[in-house]
Parts: sequence; C-alpha cells; structure tokens
Amino acid sequence: MNSPDNQITGSGIIPAWIGSLIILAAFLCSWEGYVHLFEVSRLVLPPPSEVVMKWFEFVMNKSVWFHTGVTALETLLGFLLASVLGISLGFLLGKMPRLERMLNPFVIATQVIPKVALVPLFIVWFGFGMTSKVVIATILAFFPILLNTILGIKSVETGFDEVMKSLNATRWQRLTQLDFPSALPFILTGMEVGVVLSIIGSVVGEYLGGNTGLGNLAVKEMNSYNTTALFAVIMHLSILGFAFYAVVVGVRKYLIPWHGSAKN
Repeated sequence: MNSPDNQITGSGIIPAWIGSLIILAAFLCSWEGYVHLFEVSRLVLPPPSEVVMKWFEFVMNKSVWFHTGVTALETLLGFLLASVLGISLGFLLGKMPRLERMLNPFVIATQVIPKVALVPLFIVWFGFGMTSKVVIATILAFFPILLNTILGIKSVETGFDEVMKSLNATRWQRLTQLDFPSALPFILTGMEVGVVLSIIGSVVGEYLGGNTGLGNLAVKEMNSYNTTALFAVIMHLSILGFAFYAVVVGVRKYLIPWHGSAKN
C-alpha cells in the first residue's frame, strides 16, 4: 500500500525529497525570471544564479572558512551548554512540581524579555570576543530545551511509574530506565529548536560586536553595498544551520527509531 508521504498524486509515487527539490527549483526559477523580466537592480535583488556563483567564489576563499569555523564553534558551544543546563534543570523541575511552581513566574518573565535586546548588554559584560556570542547562543537555545524537558518528564505515564515502584526500582533506575527514555522525544524536539536558535544567537552577536564570524562578514558586505555577496553569506549561513539541524535529526533517528517523529 502506498504511503501518503511518498505520494503526490494518485497516479504516481514521488519521494518527498524529490517533491521538495521540485518546489525549490520552481521558487528559484520564479526568482530568476522576476529579476530579469522586471529588470530589478542587482543592488536590490540579485538573481539566484549570480548568488550561487558568488557562493562558489566564497567557498574557495580560506578566510571564509575561518569565519565559518568561528561561527560554528560559537554555535556548538552555546548549544551544548544550553543542552546541559536545560536538560538538567528540566529534569529537576519536572520531578519537583512544587519547585517548578515557585520558579515558573521567573521562567515566564525571562521568556517574555526580547533576548536580542540583551545582546548589547552581554557585549558590555563579556566583551567583543567569543564569550559574549556563546552566552547569547546559550540563552536563546536554553528555554526550548528546558520547557520540552519539563514537558517530557510530566508526560511519563503514571502507571509505568507505579510498576517501577512495585518492582522496588531505585530512583536512579526509574530515572534512567523510565523517565529519560520517555522524555527523550520531547528533549530532542527542544534540541532541534534550540540548535536553530543557537546559530541565530551567534550571528546576531557577530552583527553587533566583534570582527570575526559569518555575521560580521555579512555586515561588511552590507556596508560595501555588495548585495550579491550578502546573499551568498546568507546562503552559506543557511547551509551551516541546516547541517547542525540535520545532525540533531540524525541523532533523533539513532536514539529513538521506534518513535513516530523519527520515521518521517
């Protein structure tokens, strides 16, 4: 029987990834045609063909890979730190409802604060180096991981917990054999969101301070009014972000192949 995910029409089966490529190709062709048909200035909107050519020039430049490495390292450090803090605190609050209720107003208060508005403050506190970017990336990635971890712990079936208690399982056994496996799909969902926000935090920090990273490179191209190069940097950032996201998705498929979200 044909899966609806791999079927676009009733008469033929097309893999989902081919459908995605068709949509992408249609979008790029429409963009290219629009620029040429209406003679749009390259300063406003360059055609994708020129952007791709500029990107190929970029990847041949060693300095671009240096900036890429800086942004990737900031993103990775921020994401890992946010994961450790978010999962640890999420488990603590999930297992201690009273403490969660006490801290919930503060968690909500910190969530509603626009994180980007705090970037200049972090730069003042931590300087223009890598530390401020890692802090920004950590802050942005922390909350989705924290909240999804708490949700995962709360979603553990009460009946399963009672069975573990009836078997005289220790608290550590319940944590490692029931709570963590049950919460893992929620945790990984939070990590998927967190890794995207982490790279956003790194780039925003580079926009406002420092002289390295792809965010800083984008600002330089913008200040020189080189829109094609700016689009090429954005394309490069998108590929980097997709790579980080794909790694987390791959981890999901490896750790929880039995879960429905890992089968898509």
